[in-house]
Amino acid sequence: MTSVVEKRLGALPVAAEFLRRLDVAGVVDGLCPGGASAHLTHGQVIEAMVANRLTSPAPLVRVGDWARTWAVEEVFGIEPALLNDDRLARALDAVAPHLEKIAGTVGARAIAEFGIDVSRLHWDVTSMSVHGAYPVGDQDEQYPVIGYGHPKDRRVDLKQVQAGLAVSADGGIPVHARVFGGGTAEVSQVVGAMRDLSAMAGEQEFLMVADSKLVSYANVAALLAAEVEFIAPVPAAQVKDEVYAALDLEQARVVDWVPERDAGRPPGEREVYRVLEDVHTLTGPRKRDPVLTVRRILVHSTGNAKGQQAARAKRLAKAQEELDKLAGAAGGRHYRTREKIAARVGVIAARRRVVSCLRWHITEDETGAPSLQWRFDQEVLDAEAAIDGWYALLAGMPADKADPAQVLVQYKGQGAVERRYADFKGPLAVAPVFVQHNHRVAALIQVICLALLVFCLIERQVRRALGPEQTMVGLYPDNRRVRPTGRMILYHLGELTLRIGTITDRPIVQINRGVQLHLLELLGTEVTQTRWPQT
Repeated sequence: MTSVVEKRLGALPVAAEFLRRLDVAGVVDGLCPGGASAHLTHGQVIEAMVANRLTSPAPLVRVGDWARTWAVEEVFGIEPALLNDDRLARALDAVAPHLEKIAGTVGARAIAEFGIDVSRLHWDVTSMSVHGAYPVGDQDEQYPVIGYGHPKDRRVDLKQVQAGLAVSADGGIPVHARVFGGGTAEVSQVVGAMRDLSAMAGEQEFLMVADSKLVSYANVAALLAAEVEFIAPVPAAQVKDEVYAALDLEQARVVDWVPERDAGRPPGEREVYRVLEDVHTLTGPRKRDPVLTVRRILVHSTGNAKGQQAARAKRLAKAQEELDKLAGAAGGRHYRTREKIAARVGVIAARRRVVSCLRWHITEDETGAPSLQWRFDQEVLDAEAAIDGWYALLAGMPADKADPAQVLVQYKGQGAVERRYADFKGPLAVAPVFVQHNHRVAALIQVICLALLVFCLIERQVRRALGPEQTMVGLYPDNRRVRPTGRMILYHLGELTLRIGTITDRPIVQINRGVQLHLLELLGTEVTQTRWPQT
């Protein structure tokens, strides 16, 4: 009786094809010579690690076991036993000194090979928690140092490392990635990112969109000197409330743009944006520094205004409840003195953020018993309500290239990079990180960034093949029509299996659902006619 061996195939052929087009192994082997042996090169190991992250994301352990149960040998020609922990570590050690060069070269290759439009790039930074002590004295300072910072997941008890992504407006492709130390301030990372992107884009001009960490005198001066156009929100502290209070909403121009989340709502229920324009100035730390003058776009959002109003109402309601309770308890066992009442009022006002509008005083009756009277200053509340919904953007570009409405619409694409960070930590499971040595942590994160690049290219390929705004069925049990995401594409392809058979029989790919075949057709991957060596 002939035994039949089956292995999980999943998206391995798709990943292998995209890695080949990106020439990841060739780039790594070109930068890290000496890794060749009778068995594997560093480039082959890195490709296997990328494929592992795409098909079975988990902490970097038992990769050899994954390779044995998946068709890694059939697709990549790698014997599973060779992917042991020591070989993976040596590959990470080899690529660690060349991370920025690898990222830049592969990113440029992606732009050329897949025709990605990089005229607008969205930059942002996120953090990943790292488990372990990682004493500073034991870390290699030539690489990003793992340390405490301001973690996005609020795990302040853990040290962290950071990663920056530059994502194209075209398909949300992370064409460049860079790893930073855990304690590195985001404001100091912008200029380096700008230089990396300029080198990658070559002669092509591009617009850099970022968050408010971009807006510092040094960053803006560097961007203007390099003639790199940019858009970023102005930090709240740099625009006084009086500026917003003086604006006339009726004079603001309505922006002809609807957020994706409001597309299915009636017009009267959609968020409305209005814009005005003036000038923002930045002064340097030294008197001799020239004053920088940049376009400032003043934006009003009805959605933001409603959110701020609701938040204020909630704060006031909670403060009122606590102050009424305190007023009732004044003069009692716990609040016998004026000092205790005043201290408690201060705590409530600070915690509920009503210091500016709270008016209160303490009186005493003929027996010396204290009592509390309080109120909210309506004029202050009205002044706060007058500036609800306003924020400002800096636009480092001439008005003939983008009017205020166009600046806002381009900035709204910043959600693309935030979505990719969700993929980074979700389907690709980048965090938490369990790796020895800070240079290996940096290398592993760069490898996962390569996996994210492939992940996003797969999504872009399927969507482009479907056509603009086209949807498909079969991705969800209820057969609703949706735009396919990278997560859903890999989920459905993950059920593909490969039947090995005998030395005389060709391997057979088992496709048990029509959506799998449809996705493979959209990707242009032919797996029914296998090209892999038989075992």
